[in-house]
Amino acid sequence: MRSYARSIALYERTKKSLAGGVSSNVRYAATPVPLFFTRGEGARLYDVDGNVHIDYVLGNGPAILGHAPKPVVAAVAESLADGQVYAAQHPRETELAERLCALLPGIEVVRFATSGTEAVLMAFRLARAFTGRTKILKFEGHYHGWTDQAYISARPSLNEAGPAEAPVPVAGSPGIPASVLEDTVVAGWNDLDRLAQAFARHEGEIAAVIMEPVMVNGGPTEPKPGYLNGARELCRANGALFICDEVITGFRAGLRGAQGRYGVTADLTIYAKAVAAGFPLAVVGGRRDVMDTLDKGVMHGGTYNGNVQSMAAALAALDVLEAGDGAVYRALEARGTRLMQGLAGIARRHGHGVPVRVQGLPAIFQVFFTDGPAPSNYREAVACDRDKALAFHTALQDEGIRTNQQAKWFLSTAHDDAIIDETLAAADRAMAAIA
Repeated sequence: MRSYARSIALYERTKKSLAGGVSSNVRYAATPVPLFFTRGEGARLYDVDGNVHIDYVLGNGPAILGHAPKPVVAAVAESLADGQVYAAQHPRETELAERLCALLPGIEVVRFATSGTEAVLMAFRLARAFTGRTKILKFEGHYHGWTDQAYISARPSLNEAGPAEAPVPVAGSPGIPASVLEDTVVAGWNDLDRLAQAFARHEGEIAAVIMEPVMVNGGPTEPKPGYLNGARELCRANGALFICDEVITGFRAGLRGAQGRYGVTADLTIYAKAVAAGFPLAVVGGRRDVMDTLDKGVMHGGTYNGNVQSMAAALAALDVLEAGDGAVYRALEARGTRLMQGLAGIARRHGHGVPVRVQGLPAIFQVFFTDGPAPSNYREAVACDRDKALAFHTALQDEGIRTNQQAKWFLSTAHDDAIIDETLAAADRAMAAIA
């Protein structure tokens, strides 16, 4: 059994000066306490107790090239002597903007921000200004940041969420005013009929529909065939913008994101996390006529937007990701598929005491503990056995494998075949421990 004595002591010390002992509430979800790490390299993290972890959390997605990738670190190191923020433009911004517009589906023009959360707010403002409407439609189980306007029905209790055919908006935190809920419409994802019904109930009121094109935060789930294009067409028919939140799927689901993978184009798209391989950067991009409202009075600002180091990191990351028209993704797909199939096979070998479905994409997936059908939406995902998922997470951690508490896995290019072999051997022992 691993020791976490130093993490426990440091957490108790930190709570005296840092609210809750963490800088993000998401970090509470760790066992036995939020762990403290000293460094990361490739696919591994090293904690203050000397434990080594094969990391499948990857900062919740950004570290697509693993920890401290040499090309990115070298580019950032070289940029440091150039300064950090100018309150002015610089050539790296121009180069990155041009490359993103040339690469990504439907992106005619971009604007940079620092975090996915604030980029979502920019997209909401653009949609409302462009359409003259106020309501935003979002889906149960889809997470778009922690702000008042966005943190609604991200993980609602089904006792509060209302009927599946007409969910009610549920504030995700104390301090969110009821008035914000009035401008939010909630629907169940992956069902075009329910989306059409929501449009009918709020005819002429919805400015935009926002979704994760692959549900990730509510449990990695792919869209049903035709769903994304169907949703886009419903938006067009009802005068609303279609917004894809690719904060997680962008540069992870593939070189051109989930939209490139599934053949759909949004009006606005939000990218973050993997776009700069671990450095803080978010992007809003899309149709020029919508984005041009920024030139017509729609306010967006930010001291650190387009900062030198994030631009340098993103350019270096793109060099790696674009090489050979995305050759690294072919390796990532193969290794992720082998890992998913291996985990499913391990579960089968350990018998019916551990019924699982391994679901998602090779670069991001989840081990669902259920003997029912594969989840296709949030309500089905949340009905899976979370206690068993937590037990598996804990058993994996004891074996040196770091996932999140829902048994969700992110993959990086640093997870080579040897690491996949090591992971599967550890997962076999962990699955035996909970069977």
